[in-house]
Amino acid sequence: IDDRPQARRQVNFRLRDWGISRQRYWGCPIPIIHCDSCGEVPVPAVDLPVVLPEDVDLEASGNPLANHPAWKHVACPKCAKNAVRETDTMDTFVDSSWYFARFTDPWNEADATSCEEANYWLPVDQYIGGIEHAILHLLYSRFFTRAMQKTKHLGLSEPFDGLFTQGMVVHETYRSADGEWLTPKDVRIEAKAETRKAFALTGSAEVMIGSIEKMSKSKKNIVDPDDIILSYGADTARLFMLSDSPPERDVIWSEEGIQGAGRYVQQLWRLIAALKNASVASDNSPGANSDLAMRVRRAAHGRVLKVQDNIERLRFNTAIAEVRKLSNTLAELLDEVTTTPVHPDLAAAFKEAADFLIQAVAPVMPHFAEECWAILGHTDLVAENDWPRVDLQLATSDEVTIVVQFNGKRRADFTIARNAAATVVEAKALSLDAVHAALDGKSVKKIIVVPNRIVNVVI
Repeated sequence: IDDRPQARRQVNFRLRDWGISRQRYWGCPIPIIHCDSCGEVPVPAVDLPVVLPEDVDLEASGNPLANHPAWKHVACPKCAKNAVRETDTMDTFVDSSWYFARFTDPWNEADATSCEEANYWLPVDQYIGGIEHAILHLLYSRFFTRAMQKTKHLGLSEPFDGLFTQGMVVHETYRSADGEWLTPKDVRIEAKAETRKAFALTGSAEVMIGSIEKMSKSKKNIVDPDDIILSYGADTARLFMLSDSPPERDVIWSEEGIQGAGRYVQQLWRLIAALKNASVASDNSPGANSDLAMRVRRAAHGRVLKVQDNIERLRFNTAIAEVRKLSNTLAELLDEVTTTPVHPDLAAAFKEAADFLIQAVAPVMPHFAEECWAILGHTDLVAENDWPRVDLQLATSDEVTIVVQFNGKRRADFTIARNAAATVVEAKALSLDAVHAALDGKSVKKIIVVPNRIVNVVI
């Protein structure tokens, strides 16, 4: 028998004291008074909160509160002798680590919160923050929650049910020959074939293009939001940031990307005008009978259902992709209209589809959506309306696309009726030219059919 010492599992916590004091004006004052006779004395409850002075000099060096001539001087609450307030303010994480609990009972003047109210509203369903928050802020919030549980302010130990860390907006950096950082608006980019060069707008000297990094003031790779809003509008900026990449990844800000988003907004604006004209004969009752009207309704209900599913899963870029597919499909279906005026059933279908499209766009581009909503003849706000009610029968296509694999490797695909029997699916798969070429005279050992998804051929 091996009698040597056995290893044991051990968790080592690398926790350190949290230094919460900051030598700055902005922040919650630390409610302590320093007295030569009594030492550190808490500010009496009746004198809380400690209010910051408004006449501070923020341009002078050092702590603005320590430099203030009068604010810091106060009588000691115990002995009434001359004393000095604590001039440090708290780290802002102190406030943001428990504000969600205060929000459950914001008008409570007697205590920080009510345990009954907090237990009703908490925990928070979804915590969303940058990756830098996944360590400190999340740690502090959990610490505060446990502390407030001990003091009977809360009846739970975990503040959040779900955690989602979003990516950052990043941009490439630019540096002059003398090492000075340049902002993107001070640089002109020339792209030819496979090369990209940057030149300073002042002097036209060539500029070194650096790595893509988190936007920061020190490296000047920042884009002024005011410039973007003036040029493209806030909604276009939102559209680009949400559609560029999955929300958990970084968004690489580029002029080409924001321009592309701007072009799509203009395209969507023209489409709404066309849909408005096509739905003039509508009596608002989508009793679709014709084949084209049914295709319009299936597209609207099917795509909006996918938009809804992706938004609920925080896949905003995929949701916007579904909106684009819907707008493209509606534009193609409009091209198939040959009679004027449009038949009432088709007009009603286009009216419903236009409403669905704008309601799907509204969470991303609220101002644009409201303008389009008014153009479509509505007198209320799209923000006041419920999410579109999707008809699952219309949203579910009668046909599905089946992928054909050979020993797990994709070779082809085909479209077939959703309720087709397995034998019919097998026969269709084996009749494909790509399948015949892949077989190359070999016999089939087994065929595995995953309903409405895959046909796997084993050879």
